[in-house]
Amino acid sequence: MLGISTPHGDGVAQLAFFGLFALQHRGQEAAGIAVSDGQRARLHKDAGLVSTVFTPETLGPLTGYHAIGHTRYSTTGANAQRNVQPFLVETMHGPLAVAHNGNLVNAPALRDELLARGFGLTATSDTEVMTLMLAAAGGRTWEERLERTLPAWKGAFSLVVLAADRVMAVRDPWGFRPLSVGRLPHGGWAVASETCALSTLGCVDVSEVQPGEIVTLRGAEMERHQVLAAAPTGARCTFEFVYFSRPDSVWAGRNVHDVRQRLGVELAAEAPADADVVIPVPDSSIPAAIGFSRAAGIPFNDGLIKNRYIGRTFIEPTQDIRERGVALKFNALTENLAGRRVVMIDDSLVRGTTAGPLVKLVRDAGATEVHLRITCPPITHACHFGVDMGHDDDLIAARHTVEEIRAHIGADSLAFLSLDGMMRAVGSTDGYCNACFTGHYPIAVGDGQSKLSFEGVLA
Repeated sequence: MLGISTPHGDGVAQLAFFGLFALQHRGQEAAGIAVSDGQRARLHKDAGLVSTVFTPETLGPLTGYHAIGHTRYSTTGANAQRNVQPFLVETMHGPLAVAHNGNLVNAPALRDELLARGFGLTATSDTEVMTLMLAAAGGRTWEERLERTLPAWKGAFSLVVLAADRVMAVRDPWGFRPLSVGRLPHGGWAVASETCALSTLGCVDVSEVQPGEIVTLRGAEMERHQVLAAAPTGARCTFEFVYFSRPDSVWAGRNVHDVRQRLGVELAAEAPADADVVIPVPDSSIPAAIGFSRAAGIPFNDGLIKNRYIGRTFIEPTQDIRERGVALKFNALTENLAGRRVVMIDDSLVRGTTAGPLVKLVRDAGATEVHLRITCPPITHACHFGVDMGHDDDLIAARHTVEEIRAHIGADSLAFLSLDGMMRAVGSTDGYCNACFTGHYPIAVGDGQSKLSFEGVLA
């Protein structure tokens, strides 16, 4: 997710395209860009990767000074055309487009309220609910309307909003999802879910959008307003460091790659293994494997080669695709594995569908032992704040002990990093959400909601 505002309007859609390309890892189901020239808004969005949704022909008509873009990874609402973002509507105050990263825990109540007020809904996404609430809000400016609407939204949201003459960005008071802003090299400003996209665009003076803050970008101008008090205890998603963010991004002043290396160092101290080689499950586990190797004094090498044209299997929306995806995604390097005792480092173990086939792949390549090490604690509870892990019943660690999981996947040993070890690597014990590991949610989630809970009527 990103937003761009420039004073000259040269190639704003192209800038948005390259920014989204840098954020492709955050969502691979769909992509969209909305632009405004000060009066009229235009939108192109479709299912697929950024590079297939956008061509010179589709980008050509997207002219203007201001743009927002989104790559979709569905957490509320099916992977369907009607849920592709941004959402663009016409209002009495002009065009309004919204793109959203996160998940509202009170979306069902807000949706029911809109329906009771006579609103017609065309999608099954919480982002559409936010868009319509904002369109109907009172206030003289879009910033006022945002400020009046924000208190009703409970949960995780980093948001970019496009109006006729500006782009606004806002982050929830808990700070669940990352959001940063930077100055473009030739004038104007950009805001993005991760700093790697801002680096791609050549931004300088990069800083975080603070929890509860609205940032307005209008050409060469940027204004910041703290409109909601930040929550007393922050709730940054630790899983951003473990898996989600790109390694060259910076969040909370910490480089993601560096944190992942330290996860590996902590893991080597907590769960050593007698072995001949340390291999990562590419790509997000490579830094941790380097850290483990250095700390343990065991050589690092490649053992699995990844087909980089296959999307992340964790993000794929259905179980059968995930299971097929493992075989499509990796090949083993027999020369580096045959006759060796192997420590295989992976970032997480969620549903348990990937680990077993990978262990078998390494064994079939001739490894004499396979010791699996995971750079986070067992995931035992569903995420309600923007990571589609499924529900508690889908999580293998919610139903099985570590020993049972080890036997199920066929590893010689299995160990997870402790919560304390993970937070030592992150560099802080405060201000993070670890609900998926502990079940202690920073906001009451009630019974939660299924990803497809709004699909009953619009099937």
